[in-house]
Amino acid sequence: MARTLTVAAIQTRYGADMGANVAKTARMIGEAADRGAQVVLPSELFQGPYFCTTQDERWFNTAFPAATHPCVTALQPVAKKRNVVIPVSIYEKDGPQYYNSVVMLDADGEILGTYRKSHIPDGPGYQEKYYFRPGDTGYRVWDTRHGRIGVGICWDQWYPECARAMAMMGADALFYPTAIGSEPHDGSLDTRDPWRRAMQGHAVSNIIPVIAANRIGREEGLGSPQNFYGSSFIADHRGDLVQSFEREDEGVLVHTFDLDFLDTHRAAWGFFRDRRADLAP
Repeated sequence: MARTLTVAAIQTRYGADMGANVAKTARMIGEAADRGAQVVLPSELFQGPYFCTTQDERWFNTAFPAATHPCVTALQPVAKKRNVVIPVSIYEKDGPQYYNSVVMLDADGEILGTYRKSHIPDGPGYQEKYYFRPGDTGYRVWDTRHGRIGVGICWDQWYPECARAMAMMGADALFYPTAIGSEPHDGSLDTRDPWRRAMQGHAVSNIIPVIAANRIGREEGLGSPQNFYGSSFIADHRGDLVQSFEREDEGVLVHTFDLDFLDTHRAAWGFFRDRRADLAP
């Protein structure tokens, strides 16, 4: 009997009320589970608006320790009830230090561990270095009840070494919760297609499915208006988009992969056999 993995990505808009955002996410996780999903990916920092458009100290009060973060504690029973794995993106407080993190919930609601975003952007509309330290966990993969999965967070998705490291650690699929949209310093700059192509390239180069969940909608009142362009997708081992949303769509993407086929296909291409890590700088 073939090993399969059914994955899902949530695309929606979020407001200022954390409780309402979590409840909305829980409903959409339930929808994905009803469609057979085993791993369901919400977007980055779904606890509230994307606050990193400017520097404002009030947002430090919205960070919590990983194990007791309201998003984590609220979704643990959802994971258990629906038998789904959930990478939960949070604003994490660890003593005096703050991180952009993912808490991995297994299908029984157990916390498997935390990944802290390795690459922290700092530019117009994305001033994350004010809020987050660079992650200190290293890249992570987890053996869940439904498969071995790796997770990078938003800006991580532009770095091929992040995807390659998780693939080398035996991930069956790569997941990227995301919050990306307009560039306030240049209204003519649209990064949607390069954003997709970067991750589609990870899928091709590692013969691995890639799942990206981005938010949608215009968010104002945080110093710099931001228009999030959605376009969430699921790419197969060829980098082909087997499921995708457009810029304003709201809902859940679901797709099933044959893990045994992917294992064999990955071996047959020989990318990991022929790679020359000894030549890297």
